[in-house]
Amino acid sequence: MSEFYEGMAEILEVDATEINADYELGEAWDSLAIVSTIALVDEVFDKAIGADTLQECRTVGDIEKAAQAA
Repeated sequence: MSEFYEGMAEILEVDATEINADYELGEAWDSLAIVSTIALVDEVFDKAIGADTLQECRTVGDIEKAAQAA
């Protein structure tokens, strides 16, 4: 499991085995989760991503794609 997926599991407070690219962010995707994800993306991908971009994401895969494109 990648460091990114493990970090997302921690942020979303779910078991790491549940996280994959298709995982729906749902109700756990709040402002605290977004701020934590900004830090995770910086740590894992060494890239800066904005909160506006992350707010549009609906799945973990969306976040991963946005981070790689940043």
